[in-house]
Amino acid sequence: MAEAPLHFENFSGARGVQLGHQTINLIAGNQYLSSGRKNLIRQLNPIFDASHTRDRRKSPPDSACFPGTRKVVIQGITSWADTEIVLSETPVVHIYWIHGFAGSGKSAVSLEIAKIYAGSGRLLASYFFFRNAGDRSGMSRFAVTLAAQMVAAVPATASFVEAALDADPGLLIQDVSLAVQLERLVYEPFQAALEQGLVILKGSFVIVVDGLDECEDKQGVVDFIDHMLDFFERHPSIPLRFFIASRVEEHIRSRLDNDGVVLGDLNGHSADNDIEMFLQASFQGAAVKDRLIKSYVRANGEWPTKLHMNKLIEHIEGSFVLASTIFKFIVQPATEDDPSTPMDRLPLALEMNGLDGLYAQTLARSQHLPHFRNIISTLALLWRPLPIVGLARLLGIEAFEVVQVLLNLQAIVHVPGTDEQGEVIGSNLLN
Repeated sequence: MAEAPLHFENFSGARGVQLGHQTINLIAGNQYLSSGRKNLIRQLNPIFDASHTRDRRKSPPDSACFPGTRKVVIQGITSWADTEIVLSETPVVHIYWIHGFAGSGKSAVSLEIAKIYAGSGRLLASYFFFRNAGDRSGMSRFAVTLAAQMVAAVPATASFVEAALDADPGLLIQDVSLAVQLERLVYEPFQAALEQGLVILKGSFVIVVDGLDECEDKQGVVDFIDHMLDFFERHPSIPLRFFIASRVEEHIRSRLDNDGVVLGDLNGHSADNDIEMFLQASFQGAAVKDRLIKSYVRANGEWPTKLHMNKLIEHIEGSFVLASTIFKFIVQPATEDDPSTPMDRLPLALEMNGLDGLYAQTLARSQHLPHFRNIISTLALLWRPLPIVGLARLLGIEAFEVVQVLLNLQAIVHVPGTDEQGEVIGSNLLN
């Protein structure tokens, strides 16, 4: 028996209604109208590789919480984000700023928070700044990127964003102030959708902003923070939270260190147990894949030993970046010029002076090769990362000559899988 055709009514009894091209979305039996969201997102021209869903191998930071780690930190953040907004004399704190030194795992925590709230349908947007990554290291497309993600996450906001652009097409011009863009393209459309009952609330929505210190536009950062604080002062009951992660820099600290912000210090959370968990699992995985390590363990027993592991953890001093880089350095394949084994390199790693010593030891593996100095200095100074062929073209050499130098440096330089696609990332070389 044939099913009855789908039937629904909109604007029943209305007169003189005119509709242009529309997309009708049916969700759980409710109907709402919005313009073609894909066209709107295309018009906004966001940075697609700035969100938590980007390919982290091509668009760093490539940081993620190792399963089972950072539980206390993450629980503290989710408890804040999940607190219901109620009418009380105590003001709601809409902003959480987590800070810590380089390598403490801020970006990994940001990614985990973004994934948690994307999974529950409460992530409004996420933005991961990254130094020397073109527009991702500035504020010029920050607001439009948040707006585009909001339109995708909460379709009911699309018509209000479109109305703002119809009323003022100049909002997409980079000369418009960041505060105006945020107000007209993000905050007001979100408020309008809420006020008209078009959004089903399961709790406050969350915007994740990572690496704010990586933004090279310091005045833009100040403008963003000042406007955000002012917005929440004007709208204390709005179900929206900002989670921000960065290093402590004065232009950020001077704004966020106040009563309207929850402060989280990653340096105050011991990461030793988490780093031990990461290293143990990583070395166990390497033993499965590396026949040399597997043979050594079969003949000599546990490796690294408990003593080795304790020394590594003490040496790493809570830096996840250093833990990951040291592990890669230890297990990297031998070369003709460096035939050392992982067992040889572990005690060398313990003698190195943090990342500086590790970088020097790793760079020494390729320093004898042609064009080494030009390739490394160019990587350190590039404003925007390039693929291997782009780097070769810039230096006037062959792509294989770039690959020859970089293959020995993968403990400290991100090398894409192909010459034409992806980007060589060596942004820490200048530091």
